[in-house]
Amino acid sequence: MTGNAGATRPHIFIQTNNKQSIGAIVSAYSMKRSPHADKFDVTIMHKEDYPWFAKRDGQTYKRHGVDRVWHENDLQTFTLTRFLPPQLMGYQGRALVVDPDVFAVQDVWELLTRDMQGKAIMCRGSKFKNGAYASSVMLLDCAKLKHWDVEKGFNELFEGKRDYHQWISLLMEDPNTIGVFENEWNDFDKLTPATKMIHNTRRRTQPWKTGLKVDYTPTEFVPVIGWIMRMRRKMFGDHAFLGHYARHPDPKQEQLFYGLLKGAYEAGMVTDAQIKEAMDKNYIRHDSVEVMKAAPSLPPLTEMKAAA
Repeated sequence: MTGNAGATRPHIFIQTNNKQSIGAIVSAYSMKRSPHADKFDVTIMHKEDYPWFAKRDGQTYKRHGVDRVWHENDLQTFTLTRFLPPQLMGYQGRALVVDPDVFAVQDVWELLTRDMQGKAIMCRGSKFKNGAYASSVMLLDCAKLKHWDVEKGFNELFEGKRDYHQWISLLMEDPNTIGVFENEWNDFDKLTPATKMIHNTRRRTQPWKTGLKVDYTPTEFVPVIGWIMRMRRKMFGDHAFLGHYARHPDPKQEQLFYGLLKGAYEAGMVTDAQIKEAMDKNYIRHDSVEVMKAAPSLPPLTEMKAAA
């Protein structure tokens, strides 16, 4: 579900790359289950549509002050597209941007129409002590973010003018322009009756990847473990000895994802060919068709909310 952004209606942007494209479609479907779906637009932003990302393949940048290499084939190369919506909206109107592993389980309209109290950004506060914010779900007042220029910022990464962590964690923003919403709008790996949007942040247990070889670069800023991971990467390669994706410990989260995929399939948002290609390329687990067919169909969103 893609389209041109319009400033007169709230707009949801879902960021992705090819590896997470099925997740992005499922996320889009979860948003459009809202009873108010006719009042907002949804756009999937494909990182591959912005060729300046690929031009930096193999080049070095800083993350937490540590040298990292930009690899186009990494699972997480979509992350910086989360700063694109203000530009795509012509720096007007309201946008919500989410990762491709974020799925609405309650009506997103409640967040889209939130009183932002004059803030430019609303998001979840971070669990980290350094004041970092979780930018993986952001409600944006685009008119207040005219200083966001993603291509310029991306080039500055490789020019040594900014650190990836400082950028992605909103530590380069004026904290007075950032408001915090409830954790339930970006619920990290937790699905409860209070959850409004679930975020499968633990990449190793993402329900659609079970059994596949790990294809992401782990965090390296944790003391001791980070040093070991850096040495492993430098000596043996980015994904060496990382093993396979594990089964998600919460069966309800696996059922939710595949129930949403089933709904997206029945709605014509994802095709047999797309699912087959994703399995062939190891983007999603090889038994996805069987798991999808076996997944219980989800009740209408209004009923889910009433039951919560």
